[in-house]
Amino acid sequence: MSNILYVGLNCIEPILDMPTNRSIPNKRWHLAFTAIYSSRALYSLLNQKKKKKCRKLPVPSNPSFVVVNVKPEAFSSIDHTTLTAIVNEKSFNKLLEFGGIEGVADALGTGIKNGIDGSVNDVALRQEAFGSNTYQRPPAKRLFHFVVEAFKDLTILILIFCAALSLGFGIKENGAKEGWYDGGSIFVAVFLVISVSAVSNFRQNRQFEKLSKVSNNIKVDVVRNGRRQQISIFEVVVGDVVCLKIGDQVPADGLFLDGHSLQVDESSMTGESDHVEINSHHNPFLFSGTKVADGYAQMLVTSVGMNTTWGEMMSTISRDTNEQTPLQARLNKLTSSIGKAGLAVAFLVLVVLLVRYFTGNTEDENGNQEFNGSNTKADDIVNSVVRIIAAAVTIVVVAIPEGLPLAVTLTLAYSMKRMMADQAMVRKLSACETMGSATTICTDKTGTLTLNQMKVTKFWLGQDPIEDSSLISTDLLNLIQQGVALNTTGSVYRATSGSNYEFSGSPTEKAILSWAVLELDMEMEILIKDFTILHVEAFNSEKKRSGVSIRSEADHNTVHVHWKGAAEMILAMCSSYYDASGRMKDIGDGERMTFEQIIQGMAASSLRCIAFAHKQIPEEEHEIRETSQKLEEDSLTLIGLVGIKDPCRPGVRRAVEDCQYAGVNVKMITGDNVFTARAIATECGILRPDQGINNEAVVEGEVFRNYTPEERMEKVDKIRVMARSSPFDKLLMVQCLKQKGHVVAVTGDGTNDAPALREADIGLSMGIQGTEVAKECSDIIILDDNFASVATVLKWGRCVYNNIQKFIQFQLTVNVAALVINFVAAISSGDVPLTAVQLLWVNLIMDTLGALALATEQPTKELMKRPPVGRTEPLITNIMWRNLLVQALYQIGVLLTLQFKGESIFGVNEKVKDTLIFNTFVLCQVFNEFNARKLEKKNVFKGIHKNKLFLGIIGITIILQVAMVEFLKKFADTERLNWGQWGACLGIAAISWPLGWVVKSISVSKKPFLSYLRW
Repeated sequence: MSNILYVGLNCIEPILDMPTNRSIPNKRWHLAFTAIYSSRALYSLLNQKKKKKCRKLPVPSNPSFVVVNVKPEAFSSIDHTTLTAIVNEKSFNKLLEFGGIEGVADALGTGIKNGIDGSVNDVALRQEAFGSNTYQRPPAKRLFHFVVEAFKDLTILILIFCAALSLGFGIKENGAKEGWYDGGSIFVAVFLVISVSAVSNFRQNRQFEKLSKVSNNIKVDVVRNGRRQQISIFEVVVGDVVCLKIGDQVPADGLFLDGHSLQVDESSMTGESDHVEINSHHNPFLFSGTKVADGYAQMLVTSVGMNTTWGEMMSTISRDTNEQTPLQARLNKLTSSIGKAGLAVAFLVLVVLLVRYFTGNTEDENGNQEFNGSNTKADDIVNSVVRIIAAAVTIVVVAIPEGLPLAVTLTLAYSMKRMMADQAMVRKLSACETMGSATTICTDKTGTLTLNQMKVTKFWLGQDPIEDSSLISTDLLNLIQQGVALNTTGSVYRATSGSNYEFSGSPTEKAILSWAVLELDMEMEILIKDFTILHVEAFNSEKKRSGVSIRSEADHNTVHVHWKGAAEMILAMCSSYYDASGRMKDIGDGERMTFEQIIQGMAASSLRCIAFAHKQIPEEEHEIRETSQKLEEDSLTLIGLVGIKDPCRPGVRRAVEDCQYAGVNVKMITGDNVFTARAIATECGILRPDQGINNEAVVEGEVFRNYTPEERMEKVDKIRVMARSSPFDKLLMVQCLKQKGHVVAVTGDGTNDAPALREADIGLSMGIQGTEVAKECSDIIILDDNFASVATVLKWGRCVYNNIQKFIQFQLTVNVAALVINFVAAISSGDVPLTAVQLLWVNLIMDTLGALALATEQPTKELMKRPPVGRTEPLITNIMWRNLLVQALYQIGVLLTLQFKGESIFGVNEKVKDTLIFNTFVLCQVFNEFNARKLEKKNVFKGIHKNKLFLGIIGITIILQVAMVEFLKKFADTERLNWGQWGACLGIAAISWPLGWVVKSISVSKKPFLSYLRW
């Protein structure tokens, strides 16, 4: 024995001849390696009984730490540059240099079947050696970028120009000490508007960055230590074995290990739309960022993060958050139109005042004629013209509603944040507001209306229900187990013999696997070892079935074909069936009708019906068919039927009723058969119990597809349920509904749903069961896959639109009143009662604080009692025109009375009168802000206690107004008011409340008022 050990140690001497200047941890790993290698060499020598010649020992050609694969030194035989080149260059030569895919797996310390060890240290060391699966993002836009962007706005540029004019004229007329007030205040106002706008956009950008991280955090199936588990895409490391199925995004670069019928969409990388077939013989190379179009497979990860082409490409792309929504575009147009009207009025005032001045129709403070031909000094003329221009500039300032775009930004940002809390992640801003206009929702059944927690509750063999598996013949039981274990994309894992089973795969696959393992005592690992899979046809939503051909290791002369899928489709492929005793019987017309009744009976109980079928064919016949790559589909033998229960989600019926009450039609589009679809739709409230299958409310996809275009357009509104539908049928329905003028929202989770999600006005993908393809094509991701969240999104969409309308009404009331007051006063007396500073203060409290107060109102139940807003509905409705015109006329009437009669009514001088006008005008806006909370309801105080921000803003506005009047006299050009005058101002402003209550009793026409103002 000592000789053997001596020889073994001599043989590893070259390997152990390492530098002595190593760290303590490395010495420990060195000793561990020595022990492992010595024991293996000793075992080998004892078995082979070769004790003399050292050269016959299996010493590795590259003596490194290959055995110990949990240190970076373990990967010294291969580096990330080589791995990257193998896949990027699709180099078979380089791959063969490493001994093919198996050689690369060995070099990476990966077991083909069991994957990597997956311990914390193992993962950390792989990340250290090959990098993590993340990519460098372009630096986030800083606040300064948004400040610069804000300066590019035309409204801001006009205000800056006006500020410069006003500042120059003010200093010219009143000197630098007091002449800067008007121009300086405009600059301050511009600064505040830019600051609020830039900070709001900056925060929105940060919010998008956070959402982007959430949406990019894809869950990936990997095999680690023999166990299939889900991890984040960012946790994938080189050496991982990743499981891929239809709709998945390939998470990293890698090599094909095992799988069937794998086709990949590489259009994101190459631009080519044709799918690329991936296999181990001709093209085993998989690229990060591509999508699985068909089949399933396992891949070995060779490059991650920045070492992949996708990572390099994504690091140069920043998400554009400057998307302008349709509502923002309409508001920008409205702002521009009002601004143009203001400019026109200002120009008219300028012309009238100049004409009045130069024709001698104006007087100075002493009652003398201001312009007297050549007798008037040039300096006096300049000062008078400057004052006239300043009055015109003031009108321009008040006319521009710069708060409108800001209000939209605040509303959208606030609603996005709240929707995220309500399990809806917005990918496109426009979807927030479009959802409020939705008239039809086309929803999936599985996982959206139901819980997606499936369980086999019924099992039929032949024409008999089976309660006890011991009654099934052994041969038939073996066939069932083969059909379940080998025709699946799921897997079963059990750590030890006494521990619980873990099932992975789709909910349907997990339900069938758990039933077969727990009730039929299926041993999946043994079956996989005993049979070789020859060909697979993967399941997809069009075929609604999957098939596999297998050969037993014990019998190479026979090939077994197993099919599994939608019960009535599998039944149509069968000509015989097995009874419970295992005898094969022919299916005649009577038997076929019996089976159809069994299927319908289970479907009527809301069960999803799955059938298993089998055919045994000789090896010779299989070889002939193998060239066509098609499985035998005719003359199959039906093995059995299972019924899978998927209960409806709690609260889904209430959510459906809420949508219907809100005037939104809910249609269910499902791949299940018509009986299951009808049962679930009735349970969810989409169908009434009296709406049977023969009713036009329920239709099969094939029937809908075969309608003429005219028939489809006629019947599409009546359809409530479409069963056995293909993705093309869903797309066809969306197109028909849009042609009829509907605003359509569609839910989808599969790859094949992508066309319908793109075509819809609002695409809603599922966050849990949704494939990456579906998510990328959607506008909003429903994070909990729950239809109740869809109804919540609808409510938030309406809230966004409603909040914007509230602010428009409020803002336009201010603009109309201020514009008319200053215009009339300027024309009649040559002076304006509201100075630039005062008007800018009004604009600021209305634009910034008002926007914040009204834009953050939360959804109410009343919103869901209104019909949807149509595509052509004007933004400013008749109700809004009624409210704003009455309030504006009241304010104009009161303030003009004060302008012309205020001095005599209150017995005050002109300065105090102007302060009274200013104070009354501001307080009118404060009271009118309450009126704006409800466009139609008379009780404007309902729910006000819930909006603390609104009450806080009202309080701040009043405090600041008191400061403007009482303490900032010089800056605001005001005089202090006594208690009686304050009471009068409050009393006049408070009349806005009863006036608003009375006005809302006046009915309005449905025909749009000023229909040409379709902003």
